[in-house]
Amino acid sequence: MHISAHKAGLALGGVLGGWHVVWSFLVAIGMGQWLLDFIFRLHMIHPVYTVGPFDIAMAMPLVVVTAGIGYIFGYAFAWCWNRMHRR
Repeated sequence: MHISAHKAGLALGGVLGGWHVVWSFLVAIGMGQWLLDFIFRLHMIHPVYTVGPFDIAMAMPLVVVTAGIGYIFGYAFAWCWNRMHRR
């Protein structure tokens, strides 16, 4: 089965970018620290990090960079898959 490298990149980039849009939204509404503490405690880790105030100038590059990294990894996965499953 052939996988479109571009579509795989867009899919993974969209997921990672979207996840960071949600994180940025949670920070903006003041729920970021609560979520971080909750996740750490579920893993039996004592929270030591603090979430800073929301900054749109940092949130935008966060989303763009993670979406770009997701695209690269999705593209690379599909490329490798297609090379290993040639007909």
